[in-house]
Amino acid sequence: MSSVKKNYIYNVIYQLLTFASVLLITPYITRTLGAYNTGVYSYTYSAANYFWLFAMLGVNNYGNRSIAQARAMDEGTGGNEQVSRTFFNIYALQLLTAVVSAGAYITYVLAFSVDNREIALLQFLYVVAAVVDINWFFFGMEQFKITVTRNIVIKLLSMLAIFLLVKKQEDLWIYTTIMAGSILLSNLILLPYLRRFVKFVKPTWKEISRHVKPNLILFVPVVAISIYNIMDKLMIGRILGDKKEVSYYDNAEKVMQVPTAFINALGTVMLPKMSGLVQKNDKAKCLEYIEKSMQLALMISFATSFGLAAIADNFAPVFYGAEFIPCAALIMWLSPIGVIKSWANVIRTQYLIPNGKDSIYVVSVILGAVVNLIANLLLIVRIGTIGAVIGTILAEAAVMLYQTIMSRKELEFGKYLKRNIAYGGIGLVMFLVVRLIGSTGEPSVTLLLIQMGAGILIYGGLSAGYLCLTKDPFLNDVRNRLNKILKKKK
Repeated sequence: MSSVKKNYIYNVIYQLLTFASVLLITPYITRTLGAYNTGVYSYTYSAANYFWLFAMLGVNNYGNRSIAQARAMDEGTGGNEQVSRTFFNIYALQLLTAVVSAGAYITYVLAFSVDNREIALLQFLYVVAAVVDINWFFFGMEQFKITVTRNIVIKLLSMLAIFLLVKKQEDLWIYTTIMAGSILLSNLILLPYLRRFVKFVKPTWKEISRHVKPNLILFVPVVAISIYNIMDKLMIGRILGDKKEVSYYDNAEKVMQVPTAFINALGTVMLPKMSGLVQKNDKAKCLEYIEKSMQLALMISFATSFGLAAIADNFAPVFYGAEFIPCAALIMWLSPIGVIKSWANVIRTQYLIPNGKDSIYVVSVILGAVVNLIANLLLIVRIGTIGAVIGTILAEAAVMLYQTIMSRKELEFGKYLKRNIAYGGIGLVMFLVVRLIGSTGEPSVTLLLIQMGAGILIYGGLSAGYLCLTKDPFLNDVRNRLNKILKKKK
């Protein structure tokens, strides 16, 4: 099995576990802590996340790409000189910004956080986690087994701790400690593995300064994206003054992470792979990977987006409880996000960033942030939380369209659409049937399972028929893989 497939499987396994943990923990937490306390958690986490962003700058993408390129340069030398030098100089910059951000966060909490100071102080663990966050290095080295194994263990332990220790509304501080502390612990566990891949190289100011500008350039989209990923909650809390509305929006948004989770896993795996191919100037292989990735991304995102929209009315009360029925409408409105973000993710992680076209990426997300901010200011006051949802959709659409327009000469978007638009039609058929099934009874676990089963059968069956009818190469890839597995068993 190729390294790409193995790494993708590792990441998909973790995404499945993450999804399973959401299915198990979210209903328990929303019922145990209540809408107000979950809103407090979301609000304080959003604030802490800003300081984490400033601590990391653009290192998650820049460091990933730089390590992949350095690894390509080290190939054939039998050493790791380029990788070691690149890592220690980039990490020195990260260490500096992370320490400054941690100090700034404590100042912010003591000076401005009055109502929820205890919870905000506990979120400091999350900010400190940035000091030892070197996931980007292992992503660049394509060592996903190490990161995924660690994440799975920590995820399982944190889930167990939540069920054992969080028992009442007053346990919000325990929940916050577990969530923030698990991230810090997860990052700390990675540190000993560094010795396998690098030897210490003393950072120099000259080398560190070389990484400042490109790091800051890729920090701009990080900040811009945060405006419509984090600022939404802060603006809902400030403008509407209701922590429950923050909780409704946050929980609906968590559900909508499902359509993009598998595509994010693909992007995480492909960014270092494509960066290495670009370093080797293998354009043909790059285009081949992008075409295959776009098909997989659209196939999955149409299924999950239409599927979640179809079950929203039944899902919200069953999953979150009667108090969270307003989440259903938000999930419905947010459903297009899955397809939009999946398309943009392939362009960003497999073309723009690997090829160093950072300016296109930066401008696109700034455009999205501006669209989101204006839409939120105009709509939240008038139509409440739905206004934030519309703002997010408009922002993501603006990002996707700009990246598509600016990449149209290099990538065959017409071909991608022609080959994959049928999945949208299949998704629509599934949506109509599953929603009709949902209207036959009151919300229940049984009805929800029937809807999900019907959706899988309809989408899977029609998609398989479409692949056979068009003799799609994707089907041949699946057949070849199955044949290899069967031969090994014999």
